[in-house]
Amino acid sequence: MRNIISKIPEFCFSHWLLRIPLAVVFLQQGISKLPVTMEGAESFDLPYIVWWFAAWGEVGAGIGLIVSGIMVSKIAGDHIWDFWIQDLGDILTRFSGIVICCIMTGVIWVGQPTNLWDVILYDNLHVFLWVGGLFFALRGSRT
Repeated sequence: MRNIISKIPEFCFSHWLLRIPLAVVFLQQGISKLPVTMEGAESFDLPYIVWWFAAWGEVGAGIGLIVSGIMVSKIAGDHIWDFWIQDLGDILTRFSGIVICCIMTGVIWVGQPTNLWDVILYDNLHVFLWVGGLFFALRGSRT
């Protein structure tokens, strides 16, 4: 069995299969809030500053996931500069993941669920987005 498994090639760019859709969803949601207005905030009963951070956080997290993926996809050379760029990309990936988790936690709270099971069973999209952010926050850009 190990012989068969060892012959399966490793697909080291598989993080893009999660990174791109997650970034697209966050970019789409963030851009749809622009320009950030008081009316948009009031429609969700949120203070303007929270709405502003949510909108720009979504845009920033989406851009951060794509840019950081490009930074670490570069073939590492022997130059110290290459390693520095990859480390910066890893930090940016983790930060974007944390921002995604924070925003999705707020989105789930705004929905005022009665208990955790309601969130898990009936708020699937937000849970998946939250877990996607958590994946990148914990894993970073390691391939």
